[in-house]
Amino acid sequence: MERWFRRVLGCALCVVAFQGWAGTVGFTDLARHVQYDKVKISGDGRYLAATTVVGDKPMLALLDLASLGEGKKPKGVMIRPREGNQVVDFWWVNDHRVLYTEGTKVSGFDKPFATGEIFGVNADGSGAELLFGYRAGSSYGDTRVQHREPERANGELISLLRGDDNHVLIGVNPWDSGPDGAYTQVFMIDVRDGNKHPVVTAPLLNAQFLVDHHGVVRFAFGRDSHSYPQVYYRESDGKPWSLLFQGSAEKSIPFPLAFSGDDGHVYMSCSAPGKVGALCPWEVATRTMQAPVWSSDVASLSGLIGSLDQRDVVGVYSMPGTPTAEAIVPGADTIKAIGLLSRALPGESVQIVSSTADGGKAVALASSDMDPGTFYLLDVATGKAQPLLQRAGWIKPDLMAAKQPVEFKARDGLTLHGYLSTPPGKEQAKHQPLVMFIHGGPFGIRDDWGYDPYVQMLATHGYAVLQVNYRGSGGYGHAFEAAGYRQWGGTMQDDVTDATRWAIQQGIADPGRICIFGGSYGGYAALEGVVKEPDLYRCAIGYVGVYDLAKMYTDGDISDRVAGKAYLRSTLGTDPAELAAHSPINQLDRLKANVMLVVGGQDQRVPPVQGESLHAALLKRGVAHEWLYKPDEGHGFYDERNAAELFERVTRFLDGQIGGGAAAGAP
Repeated sequence: MERWFRRVLGCALCVVAFQGWAGTVGFTDLARHVQYDKVKISGDGRYLAATTVVGDKPMLALLDLASLGEGKKPKGVMIRPREGNQVVDFWWVNDHRVLYTEGTKVSGFDKPFATGEIFGVNADGSGAELLFGYRAGSSYGDTRVQHREPERANGELISLLRGDDNHVLIGVNPWDSGPDGAYTQVFMIDVRDGNKHPVVTAPLLNAQFLVDHHGVVRFAFGRDSHSYPQVYYRESDGKPWSLLFQGSAEKSIPFPLAFSGDDGHVYMSCSAPGKVGALCPWEVATRTMQAPVWSSDVASLSGLIGSLDQRDVVGVYSMPGTPTAEAIVPGADTIKAIGLLSRALPGESVQIVSSTADGGKAVALASSDMDPGTFYLLDVATGKAQPLLQRAGWIKPDLMAAKQPVEFKARDGLTLHGYLSTPPGKEQAKHQPLVMFIHGGPFGIRDDWGYDPYVQMLATHGYAVLQVNYRGSGGYGHAFEAAGYRQWGGTMQDDVTDATRWAIQQGIADPGRICIFGGSYGGYAALEGVVKEPDLYRCAIGYVGVYDLAKMYTDGDISDRVAGKAYLRSTLGTDPAELAAHSPINQLDRLKANVMLVVGGQDQRVPPVQGESLHAALLKRGVAHEWLYKPDEGHGFYDERNAAELFERVTRFLDGQIGGGAAAGAP
C-alpha cells in the first residue's frame, strides 16, 4: 500500500487508501505538467474549483461536492480558456461565482504569461463574462454585457470584500506606461458585469497592496527606482500616503503581510536580534512594532497560517530543513487540522490551502520530497478526510528519491544548508557519482524539500544529487542574502566548491565522478565552477545560463528597466575588469571538463546570445561539446516533449561522463 495514502483505523481521521501501481520512472512522466495545480472550495462548501489538464487541454474544473462519494471524484463542468490559454489563478468571490485570470504561451517565458484579463463564471458554468482586459466588450460565454470598454492594461485581484458578494478590488497597470511600469491604480469592480470605479492610486511603481478587513487599502509596497524596498501607509480612504519604511541594498525593512482579525495590528516580517527570521505585530494606533510572536534561529518565514474562517493569523510556515508549521495561537483550529492530517500521513508536509467561510470544511495539500501531492477534503466537525485529487497521479512516490537536509560550514565559517538525494536503494552507499545541482536566481531563491522533477530525473537514473543554498539564497534572512551581493564567481561560487568538497570528505561522492549542472544563475555557476576549479568536476551542464557578465547590462529584460539596472549595480557589480574575470567565456584556457549547453531561442531573461557566444567560442577552440537548442523555448523548457528530451539528453551525457560505463579518475 502506498505510504502517502494510508487507511487510518481506530482514529477520528479516516483517509481512503489508493491502490498503487508498479512501473519505472520514465522521462515522459517526469516532464508532464501536474494535472491538478490549485484547488479551492467555495465559501458555503458546496463547490470546488481546480485548475486541471484534460488530455492536453488546460481547464478550470468547477466541481459539485454533492456528487462526491467514497472512491469517486466529484462531477461538474469544465471551463476552457480562450484560444489555447490556461488559467493562472482563480478565486471564489461568493458561494457560486469564480473570478479567474488566464495566461498564454509567449516567446521568451518558461510558463504561460498572464494576459492581464479577468474573467467571471458561475459554478454551474453559466454567466461567463470577460470582465476586464484588452478584449473586454467582445462576445464571450453566455452573454455580452454592454458598455464595457477594452483596456490595454494588466488587471490583478487585490482583495475580496468581506460582506460584499458583488465587488472585489483589482489593481490596474496600463500597458503604455513604459518598461518601468506605472503607478498602480486600484479599482472596485462588479463581478457580475465588470463595471468599476477608482479607489486609490499607489505612491510607487508596480505596487503591491494590503487591505484591511473592512476593504480599505492601507499599505502599498514595492521597490523604488534604485530597486530599494519601500512601504507606504495611509490611515483610511481619502487619507494621504506616507512613507513608513525605506530600505537599501544593505538594509532590510519590515513588510506588511496580514491584518489581525480586529484590524488593530498588522503582522509584519521583521528583524530580531540573533534571529534569522521573525514575525512582529505592528500596532496600528501607535504605529509601533511589538515584540516578535515568532522567530527562528535558522530560517525565514515562508508563509502565514490563517484561521479556518480566514479572519486571523494563527501560525507560521517555515522551512529550516523540512517544512514546519508553528502556532502563534495555541490550539487554533488550523493548527489542529494540520496536526491531525500530519499524524495520519507520516512523511508528508500538510498545508491548508482553502476553507469555507465558517471554517467547517477545509482543503489540504499533502506532499513531500517524493510526492507531488494530493488534495484532501477535511470535515472539521467529524475529523474525517478523504482524498480529492492527485496533482500528478502517474508519479509513484515509492520509486522516487528522498531528500535529506544537510548542513556544513563554508571555508569562512558560514553555515550552509542544502539537500542530498541519492538513488533509491542506495541511501547508504559510498563514493557515488554525484551531480551538483545549482539553483537559479541567485538572490532570494532557494532549494527546498519539495518534489522536484529535475532532482528525480537525476537521482532515479543513478546519480546522487547535492543542492546547496549558497550565500545569496533566500530563506535564511536578509544578511545571508546580502552576503552574496557582488559575489558572482567569488564567495557564492566558493560555497558551491565547499559543498562539493564536503560531499567528497563525507564519502558520499566518488571524487573522480562529479559533474555540475544548473539553470540560469545555476548555468553560470556550472561553467564558472569548471573553470575556477578545473580538477574538481568531470563535466558541466549549463542550462539557459549566463556566461558573459557584462552582457547582463546590455541584453535581456532586466536591463530594460531603470530599476533593473539599479538592481544589477547592487547585486552584480560594475567593475568591467572584475566582470570579465568572472565570466566563464573569458576563462576557457582553464577548461578541462566536458560541457553541455542548453539554450532556449526565445529566452528574454538570459537571451540566447549568451549560450550562442559560448558555443561559438568552444567551436573556435575545437572543443567538442553537447549542444541542445530549442528555438521556441524560453528561460527554461515548458513544452513537455522538449522537457522529456532535455531529461534524456542530460542523463545520456552524464552516463558518458560519470556513469557506470565512464572511466574513473580525474578529468
